[in-house]
Amino acid sequence: MLRIFFLITIVLFSNAVACKGTSVFGFGIYDIKFDGSEKNQAADIRFEFRSEESLLDIGPKEDNFFFLKPFFGAEFTNDSASYFLTGIYFEDNLGELFEGKKSKYFFTPSFGAGIYNDGSGKKLGNDLQFRTSLEISYELNNKNRIGISFSHISNANLGNKNPGVEILSFSYHIPY
Repeated sequence: MLRIFFLITIVLFSNAVACKGTSVFGFGIYDIKFDGSEKNQAADIRFEFRSEESLLDIGPKEDNFFFLKPFFGAEFTNDSASYFLTGIYFEDNLGELFEGKKSKYFFTPSFGAGIYNDGSGKKLGNDLQFRTSLEISYELNNKNRIGISFSHISNANLGNKNPGVEILSFSYHIPY
């Protein structure tokens, strides 16, 4: 199954690797709960490559809100858990979205799927896991960004158990 996943990823997104994009480096708290019920908290380190090439344009050309773009990523925890994923994201300037003029704030939701290895960390019930993420970032004067994101990783009830995990992280974006 792992080989099929990587083969599909390479075929679908091969031209995206050679294009412009953004490197995203993140650091956060893995298994964060706001009710105090976390059991396997760990440090989370994340890297993503976000391509600028659109896979699917489903909106008007003036509004890039509906341009679905690919990303590839890896996450690691200090409990030796690892997660390699790929997926899609879209990005919108919050100023354009709410006021009609550009601002330095961006909203970036994403959805991805990948292979998870729990190491000595939280058992998520399956090797195949899905991640949804919401991010807000601020563009600095040098065009890099700082951001904060909230993510949820789950197996969508494909395994015999599905505890899921939430991650709160801070990120630094470097476009090229």
